[in-house]
Amino acid sequence: MRSMAHPAHSFAALTQPVASIRQYSGEHTAHAHDHAQVLYALHGRMELEVAGRAAFVDTACGMVVPAGVEHGFLAAPGARLVVIDAPDSGSTGRTRRFSVPARLRGRPPALEADASAHLAALLDAPRVLSRRELDLQTVSLQVTSSLHEDWNTRRMAALVHLSPQRFHVRWQELTGRTPQQWLRDLRLDAAQTALARGESLENTALRLGYRSASALAFALRRDRNVGARDLRKG
Repeated sequence: MRSMAHPAHSFAALTQPVASIRQYSGEHTAHAHDHAQVLYALHGRMELEVAGRAAFVDTACGMVVPAGVEHGFLAAPGARLVVIDAPDSGSTGRTRRFSVPARLRGRPPALEADASAHLAALLDAPRVLSRRELDLQTVSLQVTSSLHEDWNTRRMAALVHLSPQRFHVRWQELTGRTPQQWLRDLRLDAAQTALARGESLENTALRLGYRSASALAFALRRDRNVGARDLRKG
């Protein structure tokens, strides 16, 4: 497994898969390889154009790009992907989307991992016929900037033009948490930081969307097993 800042464009004829973790940024024009590529995101997402069709990969959804198929891509700064350059074979001979196995989502593969075994796990993953894009950063920035407001799932879904039901499924698929679990953790993380800096419980509760200081204190005890006084003492 090797780490690269940019995609490799030239390989001798591959006889074994080669796995790497790559960081992408910006737009890359259409090109093709003599080998197949199997890819998914560890962080962020990448928009793709594969054989003239729009697609994307993220932390829950990956793609097989066969040898010889033209593809270009656009990635936001900081996108990190697992890319496996694989020999042309029947198992990589068709463009397809797949569901990234849960055990691989968001976690870099061990450097000593066998690329062949990793490739096999991805090729055995269930096929995905369709997935709606969900820009996590758009939602996160908007919610974080106004944590005092009422953020129900319907309102979050509207930020990315999804139905609440589809947003809930995709958010949980990408983050491992429901939207409201994620929001609760975000508020409690912010509360713990603020109280440790010496901010009052009352001001912190009001600023982060809790009905009262006692509601925040209860949430801290229930979910973090910590009291507000203990945080201020620390």
